[in-house]
Amino acid sequence: MTASAGPSLRHSLRVQGRVLWALLLREMLTRYGRHNIGFLWLFVEPMLFTLGVAALWTAAKAYHGSNLPIVAFALTGYSSVLLWRNMPGRCIGALWSNLSLLYHRNIRVLDIYVARVALEFGGATMSFAGLSVLFITLGWIDPPRNILEVVGGWLLIAWFGSVLAITLGALSHQSELVDKLWHPASYLIFPLSGSAFLVDALPAAAQKYVLYIPMVHGTEIVREGYFGNRIHAHYDLGYVVPFCLVLTFIALGTTQWVARRVVPE
Repeated sequence: MTASAGPSLRHSLRVQGRVLWALLLREMLTRYGRHNIGFLWLFVEPMLFTLGVAALWTAAKAYHGSNLPIVAFALTGYSSVLLWRNMPGRCIGALWSNLSLLYHRNIRVLDIYVARVALEFGGATMSFAGLSVLFITLGWIDPPRNILEVVGGWLLIAWFGSVLAITLGALSHQSELVDKLWHPASYLIFPLSGSAFLVDALPAAAQKYVLYIPMVHGTEIVREGYFGNRIHAHYDLGYVVPFCLVLTFIALGTTQWVARRVVPE
């Protein structure tokens, strides 16, 4: 007598997809509600931040180490910041407010973090794409020279931001220090993230050290895709990809470690 076969991979993926979609809808309704413009705040909010920064930089005639249009420079820089900085902020402490969901056997700790990361990725991406189309239509910026390179750099930043967020989210369930340290750390990292400068504009000695910061590589790739040979981008996929791979394993391991210790309420 043969044992009954377990659920097929296709069935498991279908169930997992429904779980993540339900968590996404729940998160959107919890965060934005049904009033006013509702879930549209998902991308309107980052659009307003980016527009504000672009306007301030333009008014101040900010120096950014190149002759590139300040609007395009602010768009590529600050949109990238929103992508990697907001993800950890949404994942830190997320498990405490969602412990009751873990009574459902198809919902795991990782699902809660993935749903929040996906929501932030979607909002930042729609904001970046929407503002790009708007500014190109108005004639304020030129279309990207290499759209695939822009997408590649954007996904690289998203990869780093998502695994960082999951790691910090899992650790925050064990220690409140993570929440208290991340906020000042994110503000300190912001000016070093490549959003407000080109690596090529820095002294050679400074370039060496700033390229240890992972998100700088993604920002440089996005800008190279936007501006082409108008800039000389500095990045090293041989450094940032292994870095993100290692951080991915740390994120998965940390989440599994927390999942074995979590007690649903």
